[in-house]
Parts: sequence; structure tokens; C-alpha cells
Amino acid sequence: MATIETSSALSHPLIESDHIEGTAVFDVNGKRIGTIKRLVIEKVSGHVAYAVTTFGGFLGVGSEVHTIPWEQLHYDTALHGYQTGITEERLRMAPEFSLSDTTLLSGHERQQLREFYTEPMP
Repeated sequence: MATIETSSALSHPLIESDHIEGTAVFDVNGKRIGTIKRLVIEKVSGHVAYAVTTFGGFLGVGSEVHTIPWEQLHYDTALHGYQTGITEERLRMAPEFSLSDTTLLSGHERQQLREFYTEPMP
């Protein structure tokens, strides 16, 4: 996904979903820790519920798939990607709901994710 961002694109408050897929995810130190694979959107409200992200591996081989609540990601114009306060270590400890990456999360599973990412690290 090589997209050239013009000044008008940076100033516009909206973005199409295909421009988000493949966008880098960085930790608080600016280290790239993964990419956004897809967004999951609530049908009725239109709000993004969470992002399915891939981390680790090489060219998709050996990578892990994790779900991050959308409110945990914030676009950083300097990084041209999404930054999160979630560390790579914490991400690897996150609950996995679908190893095959084909199941949408239930309301209960989404709540479990929110709670996991908002609780302090042990």
C-alpha cells in the first residue's frame, strides 16, 4: 500500500477503509510493531469497533493476528500510521478469540478486549 498523501488528504477528516488496511501500527516509542489487516464496523451505527492487526513474522509467514479496540489507535501524521499505547509484549498476551481469523467478535468478547487493554499490566 503505497499512498502519497497530499496536504489536502492530510487535512481531510475522512479516509476510505482501503487506505487504512496495510497502514503501520507503532508503539509509543515510534517502533513499528505491526499493520492493520482490516477494520470491523458496526452495521447500524457505522462506528469502527476494532482493528484486526498482524504482528511479527516475515512477509506474512509466522505473523500473529490480534484485535485492538479502535479507540486504542490514534493516527500520527508524523509517522503516517497509527500509534498505540499498547506494547508489543502486551499485545502478545492479549486474548485470542479466533485462531482462524474468520469469526467476528461477540459483544462479550469485545468487552473482554476493552477490559484487557485498559487494566494495568501485572
